[in-house]
Amino acid sequence: MKIYIKGWYVGAVLLSTFVLPLTLGGMDWPSEEAQMKSNFGANDHGNPVMGTVWTGQGVVRSAETGELLFNRNVNNADRLPSPLGAWIALDHGDGLISIYSRLEENKRLSLPVTIEKGMVIGNMGGSGWSNQNGFYFLLFDRKERSYVNPAMIVQPVPDTKPPVIQAVMLKNAAGATIDLMQGDRNSPVVKTISRGTYTVFVTVFDGVDASGNTLAPFKLICSLNGLEMGAVSFETFFSRSGGLMVYRNGPVAVRTVYREAPYFEIGSASFTYGQASLEIIAQDINENFQRAVFRLDVE
Repeated sequence: MKIYIKGWYVGAVLLSTFVLPLTLGGMDWPSEEAQMKSNFGANDHGNPVMGTVWTGQGVVRSAETGELLFNRNVNNADRLPSPLGAWIALDHGDGLISIYSRLEENKRLSLPVTIEKGMVIGNMGGSGWSNQNGFYFLLFDRKERSYVNPAMIVQPVPDTKPPVIQAVMLKNAAGATIDLMQGDRNSPVVKTISRGTYTVFVTVFDGVDASGNTLAPFKLICSLNGLEMGAVSFETFFSRSGGLMVYRNGPVAVRTVYREAPYFEIGSASFTYGQASLEIIAQDINENFQRAVFRLDVE
């Protein structure tokens, strides 16, 4: 399933629209019946998910009161293709836009200028880049030119389960890899590695539901001998110098973090002779976390 959306396309439409000032309250999720398939920050075949992907049947509601900015139905005569399919954009003031895409085409639907919170604005569908019925929900900040993690604004679903660190891999400059999770995960095998600088990759998911869906973590941290070497925060994806960036100890291109799907590249670490301790921490939006520590002999 391809769910990556070219930031320039949405941004070009939304940045050219006049902003109407509104007071933003607490948002709600656009559906109580749909199931979250992927969340903000997930690695979809080397591309970031920049919102939340939902599957199901039924109506889609406005997350908050806003002004209608854009209402696009699928039109075969339209020469501007859209991975969003049929989509609607609402302005909530102060630059914040909510986007509801992959909707069912409904040319008869007439929406007022002001959309009240909880109002039905469409039906779940399969338009755009989708192979399942549902919808794609995004939040875009025009002032900061960034996609915002909806879970930072909408109340997260209660969750007490920590993320699961599924794989940790080191890769040296020559491209050789070392799987640190090989063996018993509760008592990882002590590895012997050569000295040098390694890039650290991890695969992490935050819970599995009855359908086997996995969600991305909210934060990843890598430390060597107690010193932080890399930290990725999935709060926003932002535009800079014509490219999409994510925060990893500073702005880096998203392709850097996502290029080794299904891994996340969270940083690099330089190992010298002796013993070393590499620690990985994964945290979800509810502040549940899991830690994995690897003892390494460096020669």
